[in-house]
Amino acid sequence: MPGRPRGISVDLVSRRLLLALLAAIAVFLVPWTVYVGVTLPERFDTGQWRFAWVGFDVVLLLCFAAAVVLGIRRSRATVPLLAATATLLFCDAWFDAALDWGGPDQWASLGTALAAEVPIAVFLLLRARSLLSGDARQRSLTMGDIAVHTNPAYQRLLGRMPATTAELRTQDPSADDALRSLAHAGYAHRARDGRWHSVPQHLRETNPDQFPAADRSAVTAYLDAKYDRELRLFAWAAQRRTTFGEWAAGSRAGMHLTAKDLAEFDAQYLELVHRYASRNPEPTSQTRELALRFYAFPAPEKLP
Repeated sequence: MPGRPRGISVDLVSRRLLLALLAAIAVFLVPWTVYVGVTLPERFDTGQWRFAWVGFDVVLLLCFAAAVVLGIRRSRATVPLLAATATLLFCDAWFDAALDWGGPDQWASLGTALAAEVPIAVFLLLRARSLLSGDARQRSLTMGDIAVHTNPAYQRLLGRMPATTAELRTQDPSADDALRSLAHAGYAHRARDGRWHSVPQHLRETNPDQFPAADRSAVTAYLDAKYDRELRLFAWAAQRRTTFGEWAAGSRAGMHLTAKDLAEFDAQYLELVHRYASRNPEPTSQTRELALRFYAFPAPEKLP
């Protein structure tokens, strides 16, 4: 574990400098915007009008084409490029509508902005957010979740997905009732191709004391069994750590965080897991199922 940091880190200094720079620019733009609003003429003739707009459209075209290429490659650069493309579309809509206002093309420009440019820009921003976070959702553990996780029949069905109902029936004749229960609990859904798919759940562990008194013993037993499996899993992996080759990675760190910092770290980790899990939602010949774990807890002064 790294030693206790002393002084202010370089990263903290650079972050404060960046925030100070952004704040200074924002303050400067207030009088500048007022000055421009007062001094600029209502009309102004300029050269290279066609070159400016054609060049803008060429840049916009290149952004869309690059987003397609990067999206096919599943590159992380797709997210900022989608955001940049959306910004250009907002700018295009603003200048088209503003510069044509009061002219013969006023309603055509306004209609194009509202019907095409702005909706597409919003869609690109939402898609960028989805790619960044993977639509990560987290909820608290419930007794219904415990019932699913402690039912061997349910776990066998989830482990065989994706599969059709007929394929699941060959292994379990009572699969229909179990599938309905899993679908009702949100753990499985049937896609358009007719196959059942498991739905990943991201459960936030809660204190047993937050459950009704009648359920606390069951919750405690479930959590104890879960952590016992985790310890056995880590022991199994430690014994075979030299056999995994390129299919294993890990790191350990110690850091000083506030409770808010830890919550943000946890949320970003969840988003990262979602983003990478969405790359290969189903098993392929080039993938392997990997066990990923993230634990953070107050470090003891001395191991017991």
